Amino acid sequence: MDLLINGRPRSFLELGTGSTVQDLVSALALKSDRVAIEHNGGIVARPAWPTTGIADGDKFEIVHFVGGGSA
Repeated sequence: MDLLINGRPRSFLELGTGSTVQDLVSALALKSDRVAIEHNGGIVARPAWPTTGIADGDKFEIVHFVGGGSA
């Protein structure tokens, strides 16, 4: 499956028909509690990841949350 992620084309041999946003998160080895995902222009709530289907050519913006700061 060919996807556009954060403006860059990526191919995923392990994803195919019936794949979901959750499958993409797993394929990217992301920690699900530290990312927000926009799929084709709309935010996908974390509870919807397992049921939100993806297709060849879809566009994603993935934002990673980073902790830190000073004491």
